[in-house]
Amino acid sequence: MSQFFTVHPEQPQARLVKQAAEIVRGGGLIALPTDSAYALAGHLGDPALLDRIRRIRGVDERHHFTLLCRDLSEIATYARVDNTTFRLLKATTPGSYTFILEGSRELPRRMLHPKRKTIGLRVPDHPLVLALLEELNEPMLSSTLIPAGDEEPLSDPEEIRERLSKQVELIIDAGPCGAQATTVVNLTGGSPELVRAGRGPLEPFGLE
Repeated sequence: MSQFFTVHPEQPQARLVKQAAEIVRGGGLIALPTDSAYALAGHLGDPALLDRIRRIRGVDERHHFTLLCRDLSEIATYARVDNTTFRLLKATTPGSYTFILEGSRELPRRMLHPKRKTIGLRVPDHPLVLALLEELNEPMLSSTLIPAGDEEPLSDPEEIRERLSKQVELIIDAGPCGAQATTVVNLTGGSPELVRAGRGPLEPFGLE
């Protein structure tokens, strides 16, 4: 059975953030709210975690995983970012966007798309997630919490508890959470390409 934490949405309790970080470091899979929808998250590069998320999501090895990062400089560590891309990221982070970029050598190959060698990266605008990332001092592997067979992300922590309590180690309730996934933008080409329209506005990318 999973643990269940209730944290303050604006000022998450340091004690609970530390406990959550310990669960992540120990290989635990957690469900936590973000500035878009709930996400599954865990320790960077854990191969067992990749497989667990794929089973819950019902996706294969071609699914793009996402790194939750603290800031733009962390994105630049784990992905190849040129000057034009850097300026675009600076203007849109933090926010409800996931950016598809070519992964750097800092990432294990198993985390990358098998053919394109790309990965999703984002800087969420959510106090709990940022506090947890700061405590961990590294990004977290993540994926939107859309269980196999569902079309929309889960947004109710009690429903997540009912459906996934035997599949994750921790569920965090930090108040109301949206049910709309991030906007996904591919930045590997010459111009931004919309992959999925979501919570983040399209105007900054000229995609409206």
